[in-house]
Amino acid sequence: MAAPLNWTQRSLEELSSLPDKDTFCLMALSPLDGRYERSIKDLMPFFSEFGLIRYRVLIEVKWLLKLSQIPEITEVPPFSEEAQLFLNAIIQDFSIEDAKEVKKIEKITNHDVKAVEYFLKQRCSSKPEIAKVC
Repeated sequence: MAAPLNWTQRSLEELSSLPDKDTFCLMALSPLDGRYERSIKDLMPFFSEFGLIRYRVLIEVKWLLKLSQIPEITEVPPFSEEAQLFLNAIIQDFSIEDAKEVKKIEKITNHDVKAVEYFLKQRCSSKPEIAKVC
């Protein structure tokens, strides 16, 4: 069940209204962004810090969903349809604000992947079915 790519359009819209340089850095591809920004703008949601974080979230969520489908992995029971929709919505609705939250966590953990794990743990804390395995 692949997520539609409308998140890329939303990311580009968010990019066009970024209020500060720190936020822009989440979307930067390289120092060339300033000069060639118009030429590479469509790539930013994929190859930026934001893109890296988003794809890490996607991989963690998809991995958790896959584990829940393997009967031999008893530590992760099968998720209800509601839980699956909730997890997929984390991917689909991932925003620059979410990426900023991951970066805040990363400042504490000093580890980028662990920050994504903690971000997901926070997001899933309101869903007991998911929280017990996150």
